[in-house]
Amino acid sequence: MGAFLPWYTFTAVILLAIHGGLCVDIIGGKEVEPHSRPFMAQIKGRGGIICGGALIKENWVLTAAHCKVKNSKVILGAHSSKKREKEQQAFQIAKEIPYTCYDPSTKENDIMLLQLQGRAKLNKAVQPIPLPPSDDDPKPGTVCTVAGWGKTKNHPGSYSTTLMEVNITVIKREICNDKMHYNGKPVITENMICAGAKNGKKDSCHGDSGGPLRCNNIMRGITSFGKKECGSAHGPGVYTRLTKRHLEWIRKTIGGA
Repeated sequence: MGAFLPWYTFTAVILLAIHGGLCVDIIGGKEVEPHSRPFMAQIKGRGGIICGGALIKENWVLTAAHCKVKNSKVILGAHSSKKREKEQQAFQIAKEIPYTCYDPSTKENDIMLLQLQGRAKLNKAVQPIPLPPSDDDPKPGTVCTVAGWGKTKNHPGSYSTTLMEVNITVIKREICNDKMHYNGKPVITENMICAGAKNGKKDSCHGDSGGPLRCNNIMRGITSFGKKECGSAHGPGVYTRLTKRHLEWIRKTIGGA
């Protein structure tokens, strides 16, 4: 997820804000069958896709707290990032509710709920993804998948025009925190999942932030951040883990609304 940009200079932070936060695309993946991931949401601003997200209820989308969603809209039922498709449903955002303990300096608790103005019409192309029944921590070696419309290469203008997906493998936090990887900048905690490939080249990237991380077909996390260069063997993607505390907050917040 290399491209989630935990950038550490003021200039980099400004650039990230311009591009909608630490948003991450898919490196080393492939295009999915159109509308086969009906829970995927696009968060779209005037300049294009800012982040991804996951529909969890007819009027609620789960995404990353670092995503800058002001003046944005949510598109459901999309495969293309450029074309208007008959399956697409567009919504304005009624409320943005970041997790109360989100810390942008440490990247902890990078979760946000978006309440839509109106409710999605559920059909083959638009379906919520179930919240996990438990907060199980995926073991190292577990193969997970992440999808998005983000960058597919590490150069300007390489955003995908269709929904892409890649398989990545959970990596021990001790490895992700060592000197060859993040070196504690930031610290990869138990509230995070580190995942990629031993030799790199499989990753989420700029524009993929906020999308769901699925392990054994169960949503376990949210695309959060990575290093500047996506797909680097020394900078696997980092995903916010859906902990018990997060799941309780989500269920309490969306309630019967």
